[in-house]
Amino acid sequence: MFTSLASAIAAAQQESKSLSQVALEAEARDQGRPIAEIRDALRRALVVMRGAIEQGLVGDLRSESGLVGGDAAKVHHSKAGPFAGSPFSDVLARALAVQEVNAAMGVIVAAPTAGGAGVLPAVLTGLAAARNIDDERLIDALATAGLIGAVVAERASLSGAEGGCQAETGAAAGMAAGAATEMLGGTPAQVGHAVALAQQGTLGLVCDPLGGLVELPCVFRNATGAAIALAAIEMALAGVEFAIPADEVIDTMGEIGLAMDVRYRETAGGGLAATPTGRRLARERLVHIKRSGV
Repeated sequence: MFTSLASAIAAAQQESKSLSQVALEAEARDQGRPIAEIRDALRRALVVMRGAIEQGLVGDLRSESGLVGGDAAKVHHSKAGPFAGSPFSDVLARALAVQEVNAAMGVIVAAPTAGGAGVLPAVLTGLAAARNIDDERLIDALATAGLIGAVVAERASLSGAEGGCQAETGAAAGMAAGAATEMLGGTPAQVGHAVALAQQGTLGLVCDPLGGLVELPCVFRNATGAAIALAAIEMALAGVEFAIPADEVIDTMGEIGLAMDVRYRETAGGGLAATPTGRRLARERLVHIKRSGV
């Protein structure tokens, strides 16, 4: 697999291929199995992603702590917001839905991680539904997202414990932005700009889960991560070019993660987790979980 987006983009341009084609061919070589098998695996992942979205949008799930649940359905059914009924609102609801399923111990696809798992399926399936895009193109998009995620993992990190939420929700936003840009007809170069535009918007994002639970603010960060991805897609497809290459943005994310105080890397020792309300909620909810025997 590629260790830089620049090399993948160059290969795609030289061979007049999409990044998804380049990614699938590289994966087939690395794993020694046919592209058809890889596509089948991605197809199964898509089924799980859609299942989580559908389950979360019902609105009857609650996490064991009681901190999250039901908000995806509120956004999904709301007619009050300025974007109510639009693809933007739909994507936000889908991102919340996946994370509410995750918080309730349901089945999700950790893409790239459980904490950031709502962004990619929300953006891809939401835009596909809005544009009547078929599943084969969605599978192509998942292949492109995998390529982007692999580069982020190689050059920086996908772990909140290592790099903060910028390495989870931030990486997910970059994956979603790049994959959706190609799915909507963008060039390999535009994919690179979409990744850079998304990830630059999440640099420095801390990982500060209340009580160490992947609930607050994690669930809601997936919605904002999806919104950042949508902004990046819109800009990239309009021809906006980010001056710093995507690989350098990813490298910067890794550097910031290494320099980040340990309190802001999934320890629940800083950020929102350390606010008076955050500490109180964590105590109350963890006691509740202990008493319930979970």
